[in-house]
Amino acid sequence: MKTSLRPLLALALAAGVAIGATACSSTEPASSPSATPKLSGSITVFAAASLTGTFTDLAKSFEKKHPGTTVQLSFAGSSNLVTQITAGAPADVFASADTKNMAKLTDASLVAGTPIDFATNVLEIAVPPDNPASIHSFADLAKAGVKTVVCAPQVPCGSATVTVETATGVKLSPVSEESAVTDVLGKVSSGEADAGLVYVTDVKAAGSSVRGITFPESSKAVNTYPIAALKDSANASLATAFIDFVTGPEGRSVLKAAGFGAP
Repeated sequence: MKTSLRPLLALALAAGVAIGATACSSTEPASSPSATPKLSGSITVFAAASLTGTFTDLAKSFEKKHPGTTVQLSFAGSSNLVTQITAGAPADVFASADTKNMAKLTDASLVAGTPIDFATNVLEIAVPPDNPASIHSFADLAKAGVKTVVCAPQVPCGSATVTVETATGVKLSPVSEESAVTDVLGKVSSGEADAGLVYVTDVKAAGSSVRGITFPESSKAVNTYPIAALKDSANASLATAFIDFVTGPEGRSVLKAAGFGAP
């Protein structure tokens, strides 16, 4: 009896094909997600004066998390920073103490993407530790003889002051209008002024050098802080990464500890 070789040959060929396919598949490299490019270089961040403490801490943490990067910080009143950026000052990120000043850059087509609101802040009265003028309310700031210092109207803290004045009908007669909230705080802590209108966060950061007096009318003027990358940034990827860091969990934690509210 003859045995047909055709079935055996077919089985052998099938086995060979299977082995070859397995061998080919084993030599092909497994697909893997593309690695995230390593961040490097430097950026310049223009930030509102009231963010000095928090952004200094956040910049250090960011640099530690991303070795080889540098975050250079420039603090001033938001309106002054807008003037500098509009005039061509090199900056990669702008963090404003209000939405009005950010809108100026957005309207001028100087912002990349959409600004992100990342914090809120309200006014508080700062007085020297011994409170020589016996200030206990917003209305007390208008009393005769009280040396009150405020921010200039174009600065976010000054705009907030005007809003409170309008809402309460209390008109202040400040002895000085400053270009940054830190300047107001400095005049109070040095004893040059009896009182100054600054942010809750500024009073907290000043420690024992001033005494804070809250007032209910401050709720009439809540400042929202937006942050955005600038269109002419020379390091857009690093600028975006820093913004993500500020608006992320670690940034929110640092801001909350400093007294800022959620956006």
